[in-house]
Amino acid sequence: MVEKFIGTWKMISSENFDDYMKAIGVGFATRQVGNRTKPNLILSIEDQGVICMKSQSTFKTTEIKFKLNDCYDY
Repeated sequence: MVEKFIGTWKMISSENFDDYMKAIGVGFATRQVGNRTKPNLILSIEDQGVICMKSQSTFKTTEIKFKLNDCYDY
């Protein structure tokens, strides 16, 4: 089932993100950068069924790897 989602997903729009960032206390300058950032989400499957989710933008890249049905502490 995961195979259907493998690939690169591009963010097209983000509604009310500035209001959300204000509500959680993000400062003005950081909100300006956040509002202009449109990260790509890259989904892939590595060896032995490990799923890799990578959020990639010009400002920050975050990666999470996991196996389905396994428990993790984050």
